Amino acid sequence: MTQRVLGERELNRALLARQMLLERASLSIPKALERMGGLQAQYAPSMYVGLSSRIDGFERGALTRALERRSVAQGTLMRSTIHLVSARDYWPLALAVERPRRDWWLKANRDGLGARDMSSAARRLRARLAGGTLRRGEIEQLIGKAQAAGIGHWLHIVRAPPSGTWERRRADLYALAEDWLGPPEVDHDDAVDHAVRRYLGGFGPATLAEIANWAGAPSAVMAPALERLRLRSFASEDGDELVDLPRAPLPDPQTAAPVRLLGTWDASLLVHARRANVLPERFRERVFHVRMPQSVTTFLVDGAVAGTWRFEDGRVTFDPFEPLDRTTLRALDEEGERMAALHA
Repeated sequence: MTQRVLGERELNRALLARQMLLERASLSIPKALERMGGLQAQYAPSMYVGLSSRIDGFERGALTRALERRSVAQGTLMRSTIHLVSARDYWPLALAVERPRRDWWLKANRDGLGARDMSSAARRLRARLAGGTLRRGEIEQLIGKAQAAGIGHWLHIVRAPPSGTWERRRADLYALAEDWLGPPEVDHDDAVDHAVRRYLGGFGPATLAEIANWAGAPSAVMAPALERLRLRSFASEDGDELVDLPRAPLPDPQTAAPVRLLGTWDASLLVHARRANVLPERFRERVFHVRMPQSVTTFLVDGAVAGTWRFEDGRVTFDPFEPLDRTTLRALDEEGERMAALHA
């Protein structure tokens, strides 16, 4: 049977729908995070910005309360970067990428530290963290600065509020994940299956390589899940096989896409989602650049990045990459007012 071929615009609208960027969703914060496959959180305000563009009626204080109540958590997960995820998603996502994260760190660290060094440091830190929290400086004093840089790959720790929130943006207070969220109740295969479902639910349809790129794991780690799960299959215009969840949305490619504002490092712009062309290649270096410590805040027009925005002096200003029509400018002003209210 000939596979259905999905074009760039179909993939673009599928990603936008799943990321709640076609229409804001009336969901709780944990449910929204599960639907979108988590939210990158290196810069704490980006969590609030990302959710405000996706959840209808989002209020800034609601996310801080969710962190305090432990219905959501921040931890080093996919691609060894900080993510905000639901409490239910933390352990499956953490265990799915545990071994690849350790392997990557052992190759990348320049201090000559091996697995035994890190395991020993993890045992010492676990004993001190049990039932409590420690600041980054305290962890460095206990196990050493070099070990502290990679300890999250050997010991599952989360960032404990009030650190890592809008009000206190530096995420430097840590707790054991098992103390904060309870012990894991999932095995490795189920964890990998869960991670694949979350990726496809938030970014699919996709190739195996794209799933692995998002996870920060070799394709060989993620591939068995594609055999275990019930998935549907498509073809891309360049002939690659795309897999997807059976009932995930595939909107009409002509579906109108509203103006939306995104925070820094929004995952819909990263390389694993390149096929959907939310970030046109001609603009990529204006958003991600090796000389910048983080990406810039961007806005979408018709499902693609069309410029940047910033909040200053109580209002949001825009820097379009190309001229925009009046209708789009009015829509930008409306979204800008919403974002200014978030910052107020």
